[in-house]
Parts: sequence; C-alpha cells; structure tokens
Amino acid sequence: MRKLILTLTTISLILCSCTEDVDTSARYVFSEYTIASYLEKHEVYSQYLELTKLVPVSGRSRSSVYQLLTARGNYTCFALTNEAIDEYLQDLVDQGLISEPSWDAFTDEHKLDSIRKVVVLNTVIDGGDMESQRYSINDITDIASGKSGAELPLPNIYDHKLTTNDPLKNNGIVLLDKECPIDARNCDIRVINGILHQLHKVIAPKDESCARYIQNILDEKREGYLMFAKALQACGLLDTLSCIRDEVYESMYQAGEIEDMDNYMDKGGYDMTNIAGDPNAYAPEHRKYGFTFFCETDDFWRSQGIDPTASDAIEKLQNWIVTNEMFLSDGGYVADANYKSPKNMVHQWLVYHILPMKIPANKLVHHCNELGYSYGAPSKYTIPVMEWYPVYGGGRLIKIYESPESNGIYLNTFPERNNGITEDGHESYCAPDKRGIHVLTNSEMAEVTDIANACIYPIDKPLAYNDVTRDDLGKERIRFDLFSLFPEAITNGIRRADSPLGRWQHVYIPKNYPYFDNMTFMNNQTEFIHYNGYKAAWANYSGDEDKAFGKFDIRFKLPPVPKRNTYEFRYKLLATAARGVVQVYFGTDPDRLPVAGIPIDMTKNVEAFFGEGASWSDLSDVGKDDDQIIDIEHKLRNHGLMKATKHETEMNTNTARSKNNCSRHIIVRQTLDPGETYYVRFKSVLPDMTRPELYLDYFEYCPKEIFDSPEKPEDIW
Repeated sequence: MRKLILTLTTISLILCSCTEDVDTSARYVFSEYTIASYLEKHEVYSQYLELTKLVPVSGRSRSSVYQLLTARGNYTCFALTNEAIDEYLQDLVDQGLISEPSWDAFTDEHKLDSIRKVVVLNTVIDGGDMESQRYSINDITDIASGKSGAELPLPNIYDHKLTTNDPLKNNGIVLLDKECPIDARNCDIRVINGILHQLHKVIAPKDESCARYIQNILDEKREGYLMFAKALQACGLLDTLSCIRDEVYESMYQAGEIEDMDNYMDKGGYDMTNIAGDPNAYAPEHRKYGFTFFCETDDFWRSQGIDPTASDAIEKLQNWIVTNEMFLSDGGYVADANYKSPKNMVHQWLVYHILPMKIPANKLVHHCNELGYSYGAPSKYTIPVMEWYPVYGGGRLIKIYESPESNGIYLNTFPERNNGITEDGHESYCAPDKRGIHVLTNSEMAEVTDIANACIYPIDKPLAYNDVTRDDLGKERIRFDLFSLFPEAITNGIRRADSPLGRWQHVYIPKNYPYFDNMTFMNNQTEFIHYNGYKAAWANYSGDEDKAFGKFDIRFKLPPVPKRNTYEFRYKLLATAARGVVQVYFGTDPDRLPVAGIPIDMTKNVEAFFGEGASWSDLSDVGKDDDQIIDIEHKLRNHGLMKATKHETEMNTNTARSKNNCSRHIIVRQTLDPGETYYVRFKSVLPDMTRPELYLDYFEYCPKEIFDSPEKPEDIW
C-alpha cells in the first residue's frame, strides 16, 4: 500500500504556487488557446509537453496525445510540472530501474515506451462531445462527497479511473489517486478544448492484481492486513484473485465480434429522454473482474491477543471464531485444518468479507433520486439508502447502508425508521448493538487505487454471518435493483455511471457472449439495453431501468433469502404504451420453471389492473387518512397488486407512489429456503413483434412478518 508522502517542498508549491499566478477568483478563460498551445506558452510544462508528442493515444492509433490536445473536444488535462517529472525519474532511480534521473538513462526501449505511457495517458480524460464532461475543481470535490477514494466518472485514456479525496479531511488539498496534489492556484484553467489543472506528482498506479498485492504483504510480512492475507492464502483464494479481465471477451471486442446496437430506437426500446440524443447503444469495452474486501486490521487482532506474524495465527483465528460464535450454529461448519473447504470455520468466516465486484467508495450505496436528495448538494443525504449483495460464493447476503443519521457507511445495520404513512422516512433511532460495522472509507488504510481488480476497506468491528445477523436480515424487506444482481455491471462501471455520454447512458448487452453470469437469453430474438437514466426524471429505483425487447425471453438468477420463511417475491412495473405482455416463471430448476400467475399486461396502470370501475383518485393516497389508505392496500393486495414506493422520485417532484403507472406485482407467495437457488424468467406472450418492451427495475423479497404483520401494516417506503 502506498503511503501519502508530501514533502515540505511539494506543499509549498501547492500553497504558494511559485510558477504562475492564475486569478482563482475569476477563473480566466483562455479562449485563444487549446490545451496544447497553452502548454507551449508555459515553460513549467516543457517536459510534459514533449512527452505528449511521443506517446500515441492508444495502441490502435497513430495520433499522439499532443495531437489530441490540439483538437476540438472536451478534455480534462492534469498537466505535470517539470519538477513532478524530475521527482518521478528520481523515484525510478531509487527503485533501481534506471541509473540516473534522465529519460536517456533507459536501456530498454520497451520499458521506456511503457513508462512514458504511464506518465502521459493517466493525465487526460476525454469528455467526448459534451462540455459538461470537463472536470472542474468543484466537480472533483463534489464527487468525493465526504468519501475519500471516490472515483471520477470517466476513465482517463489509460483506461484507469482516477480517485479523489475529501479535501476537508486533508487541509483543503485536492489529491488524485491518494497522493498526487492539484495546485491550489493553477487549476480550472479553461481553454478552447477543455480545462487544465497543474499537477505536482506523476499519477502512476501500480495496477497489480489483488493476488500480487496480497502476496507482497505475505512476502514482506507487512502488517496492516497481514492476518487477512494469511487467511486468503490458507483458504486457497489467491489464484482467484489474480483474474483481472476476461481475455476472451477482450479479444472478441478488439476483433469487432462484439457489436454495438446502431439506431436502437428504430428496433425497439423507446426512450423518451433521448429522442434527439445519441442514437446508438454501446456494448461494454471490457469485461473486468473485481472484488471488494471489508477487513479487520492487524491492530484489531492484536487487541484480541492474536499476533498476525505468528506461525499459528490462522489456528488462533479459528479458535477466536469459535469462541466468539462468529458462525451460523446450524451451518454444519467444522473447526479443522482443511481451510480450503467451504465448510471450514475460517473459510466461511473469510468469504463473508468479500464481494465479487469492485466497488469504489462513492458507489457502496447509490444516492440518486431518493426523496429529498439533490444532485446540486451531493453530500446532503436525506432518507436512508441501502443495498443487499450476495457475498463471494453466494448463499449469504450483506447489507450496506447510509443515512444522514448514520454518519457514514455501515454494514448490517438495523435502525428504526419513521416509516409510517404520514412520516418522513428518516432514521429515528438505532440501538448500539444494531448499528453494525463502520466501513472506514476515509482511512489511510483504504486501498482503492493501486489494485487493478479490488478495493479494500478497513472496518471498525469484526464482521461475521452468525445467527443474530441472519435473523436480523430475515426480518427485512429486501429490494434488489436489477443491476445489483450483476457483479460485472458494478465492476465495469456500468451501473449508475455518473455521465450523460451515450456510451454510459445506453449500454447494449451482447447476445453472442454471456456478459452477465446471472442473466441468460433464452432465445436469439431477445435484445437487452441498460438505460442509465443519469439525471433523468424517472421514478425508477436508483434512477436507472432496463429493457428487453423483440420476442423477448430472459432468465435471471436471484440472490439467496436469509432464512427459511414464507416470502412474497415482487416485481416493480412502470407502465407505458410501449410495453408488452409478459408471462413470469419462478422456481429452482432453471430449465423447467413453473408458471407464476397470469400474464402481466405492462401497458396497464394501477386502476386498470384493479378493475371494478376504479379511478386513480379512488386508489391514490391523496385526501385519505391512514385507515383508508390501509384499506385500499388490502384491496389491491387481493388483486396481487401494490402501489409503488415513496422512496424514489422524478428528480424530487412526484414519487413513484404518487404515479398511477407505477405498481408492484406479487409474483409468488411461498416458502423459500436459503439453501436453494431461485430463478425468475420473463417471456413475451405477444405474437412475433419487435417493438413492445419488457420493463425491468427492481425485485423484492418480503417476509411474512412484514406483509402479514398483525401489529402494523407494511411501510410505504
């Protein structure tokens, strides 16, 4: 793990800016310059300028980065000072890679080209054809929103997403990738084709695999996460952690075998937000693998009397797990030396700390269009937001939660909320033993930069899936945004991409390669597009939605339930005239799923489903007291129907619950078991037509204790 080291010289450069004086109160616009010509006018960038002329934009392009920076566009350039490059060359000397701090000291031409690319390509972000995709200092600090380690939305041209810090926690200094300071005065320099910030340290992420990162900890006996590293090794997971990307998909994409969908609205998938926008839906460029770790630190283990450096550390860890009951009592786990077995105590404890996706700090939960939230005040949270994810290997869920009252991200927290019909939805109280585990995203030990395929976050308390955690999760209504089912969507930055660029707004999932492990196209007539909905006025959970069209037939593997119980499995619908009619299937045998209910006409609003001559004014909450609203809920449920929730809004105007075309459909009500894997299938029942759509937003598991509580009705949130 790299440590943040700012020398006195560097800090004085940031604060005093001895190079040039740009009036930060006015933020001059240099309308006669491109980024390239601005660099040419300032000697402080002379080395960086020359390097941009030597480095091609990509392996498939003959154009140099310099030529890119002379062209029309919307580039964000983090221009390196001569001192920053000199310091980097000296670092290479210290590492033994070159003999003196000079570009002439390289004896290997391939290594020279590689180093030049690292230095230059990490400094430029291409914002496409949208001026809004130039990143100002305010944009960069807003992205952090109180969470150091937040990713900028767009990758740089090295295909690396830069991270930024919370400047309030670092004396006002804005850092990229944890240790690269942007000059406090020479920033927000606006030119014809972008915006320039002066940078005082070369961005050079190690981009090593998680397996290599862990192996280095073991080889060096480096404390911090040494106990966790030993557990990963003992459980035989290092080979798995070496996977960075799917090379088969990479080869197919480079060969043009993974195609985009041109003019997607001509083929189906109507999109009211994009009538005059980009006409194409784009296949993902990569299929990367990723992991997120929530780790107890070595300091914690020492507080428990366990020395992470000891030869018997894993044996003592297992004894600690048993003594502290950090396991499911009915899970059939054994305390033996076969740590690679999923039934071993250490193994089952360890994998509950791992998510099979790489999640940056600002994406652990998604603040988007929940009631009261505004993009204009990104760090001002309103009602609680949460996610439930299956951990590595499946079989168990972990809950990630944030609210204004929690003051941070927590795992497996179970607070009380003001969730009555006329209440505000906020957290009201949390018992100390239900607050859960704090994820320390602002800690220096959080690693979100150097590992190509993982993020590591320290936690303040031990994490385990025991009887208490299982029972607490089993008492909750669990809501899954469709794209939370796909680790690939999260790792590859597809879910909730904070960009209006077409590549991220409309993502086409190819039919000729299984991009999502948990999704299966049941025929070759199904087309599937993810609609990101960035800043769109849609009453969708997390703002996005997904559509299948054509003669669609599509199946999803669902997350596990926490415990054996009677559940309702629900599907949320936003009805429009563009939708089709779907038959739903639900069960455990993916090849022979039984029919679940009658076909759903996705063009119908709530009152049309209800029938009996009802109007929306009869069924909505407006003008009714609690008892009347509860009575209507009972009547709707008799039709297998529920209104949508009050959680999500159309950009803080109408909530989904206030709209008559938003509803939840109870697909099945039956006993579900945590030891089973469940699937849901959606199949068009219309004749061979191409345009009617399948709408997909979220699913719910709701236990009987909530939907059939004799004490209080299910909340409307």
